[in-house]
Amino acid sequence: MAKNVEELKVYQKALVAAGEVSAIIRRPSFNRELRLREQLGSSSERVASLIAEGSEQSTDKHFAEYCYRAKGSARETRTQLIVCVQRSHISESERIPVDRLYEEIGKMLNGLITHLERENRKHRRP
Repeated sequence: MAKNVEELKVYQKALVAAGEVSAIIRRPSFNRELRLREQLGSSSERVASLIAEGSEQSTDKHFAEYCYRAKGSARETRTQLIVCVQRSHISESERIPVDRLYEEIGKMLNGLITHLERENRKHRRP
């Protein structure tokens, strides 16, 4: 297992994905859609933030709870990307690679959750 959150592949991938979303929401077309821009930016940033916050919890159960929330934020981001296509902020071909990143993050979080629930350590920190 990783010694710190920075070593977790899912955390690293979540940061990359948030960067991709950040590039999208800097487009001028989002200047007239502030709510969508804020919601998409927030949900994408929340994924890595929840993983980081969860990694500092004292038990595996609590860490898993944060991972479930991160997984929900990844799904929310995928939904907001669909809305962006519907509102002509991005094309479908632009959405697909970012969507796949978040889909992979969700699968990685499933694996981490399974591991945490199986280990179920009561004291994660020395």
